[in-house]
Amino acid sequence: MAPPTPPSMPTGQTFTHFAYIPDLGANILYICIFGFYLLVQVALGIKFRTWDYMGAMLCGIFLEVAGYTARIFMRKYPDERTPFLMDNICLILGPAFLAASIYLCMGRIVVVYGRRLSRLSPRSILIIFICCDLTNLILQGVGGAISSTSLHQDQIQTGINVIIAGLATQVTSLLMFICLGVEFAFRVRSPSQDLAKETGDLRETKVWKAFLFGLALATFCTFTRSCFRIAELSQGFSGPLANNEVTFMVLEGAMMIIATGSLTLLHPGLCFQGHWKAGKEQWPQDHGVVESVYPKDGNSVNVTIETKEVQSTAVLGVKDMA
Repeated sequence: MAPPTPPSMPTGQTFTHFAYIPDLGANILYICIFGFYLLVQVALGIKFRTWDYMGAMLCGIFLEVAGYTARIFMRKYPDERTPFLMDNICLILGPAFLAASIYLCMGRIVVVYGRRLSRLSPRSILIIFICCDLTNLILQGVGGAISSTSLHQDQIQTGINVIIAGLATQVTSLLMFICLGVEFAFRVRSPSQDLAKETGDLRETKVWKAFLFGLALATFCTFTRSCFRIAELSQGFSGPLANNEVTFMVLEGAMMIIATGSLTLLHPGLCFQGHWKAGKEQWPQDHGVVESVYPKDGNSVNVTIETKEVQSTAVLGVKDMA
């Protein structure tokens, strides 16, 4: 069955890639929202020097803007493959960079509450989940390129299968991340656990609690979006989900707008109160880990624990011991 002829196109001409014309107003609205987030991310990233977080967020948001811009060009050039290629690849890859931003936050959250409460160290969290993210990024990019440029149905289906494999990897890594986060939350709530004392004031602030909620919301929205894309692509580009714009704009577009908004308006630079870099520097290093101890007299003692293969040495430095 041939695709329907959109009312704005000449009689006899069909819209090549979808059974609908991408809505101009909705796509412009999404471009404006993501564009606003982009500017806020640049401003806050520079102010708080969250370079790694800003880099991942800017890549993700830029791809979202490019993807919805391509959908507008698809209205004017329905037979061109370039806008379809941009739309397909950009909107598939964008959320992977946003997920990387979420992973960057988790390691620092562990530092705020205490490393011993997490099953994995902050460094391990970053390495494991960024590697998973890179894997699904490559799979989705390769699959998107194959499916968007191929002319034969079997090649297109091969590309779709590769995309689905990448999305499945993303869903699996997000599910692992959610399980790790839930377990960590239960450990934090356990009355038997001693939380890091030096960050107690930070953890009690409303903006910190809002940040944790926003991060959980962003994770849920990204997970929901990825599950939708698997269901959509499992039916192929000619399936009902791929040709329902309302469903796409809600479960793809709106989910990512909510996720990006949470990661932007509840920016970690604000919520960590300028200590984003400090959280990274406290990760375990070869030269040791610095922790604070508070004796009964109230004086602060910094303890440096050197970790080696065979031995460990504790060096005590006492300040203000009058």
